[in-house]
Amino acid sequence: MIIAIDGPAGSGKSTVAKLVAKRLNYRYIDTGAMYRSVAWTAQQKGMSLADESAMAKIAENLNIEFVPGAEGQAVLVDGENATALLKNETVGRGAATVAAQRFVREVLVARQRQIGEANNVVMDGRDIGTVVFPQADKKFFFVADAEERGRRRYEELKSKNPDLDLKTIIEEIRQRDHEDRNRKISPLVKANDALEVDTTRLSIEEVTDHVFKNINNL
Repeated sequence: MIIAIDGPAGSGKSTVAKLVAKRLNYRYIDTGAMYRSVAWTAQQKGMSLADESAMAKIAENLNIEFVPGAEGQAVLVDGENATALLKNETVGRGAATVAAQRFVREVLVARQRQIGEANNVVMDGRDIGTVVFPQADKKFFFVADAEERGRRRYEELKSKNPDLDLKTIIEEIRQRDHEDRNRKISPLVKANDALEVDTTRLSIEEVTDHVFKNINNL
């Protein structure tokens, strides 16, 4: 069984996907972490993210593993636990760049399909229900106000970076939205058969319960 959860940055899709996967005893796959892994590796090597052939080569050769960790799941990149490092905002901006590249997406989408075809999964991202698994058993599309999504990201990151500015984060969220929705390759759009969930005024528990109940109505 494949559960697809798509949505923009800060909409709560990753947190809810983890919780739903835990309830169902399914495998959780954070596809965003895969693009972040490519960007992070390139940045570590001082490579230009605009070099599409080089980014595709990294994607092809990179060993990305999702394993149990302290927060429910850890991401190993070529054997190194990069879970915390991948959450860096610079890495996030880099991920937006490589995620718009055709060959990188082709490589990583193929990996995502292999995982989904071999396991019961809850997979979140921006094109799961439209491109990766258009035949997913259940599809959800999360939305939330940019201001609320920025506040969530601020609360998540401020302890590690006290100099963060809320207004700046909100503007970065809006810029990422624009990039995701207007890229030529796999833009962020709601699948016709996806259930839209506005998480702006809902708690994580409320959203998780709503998704779980809808899944059980299969």
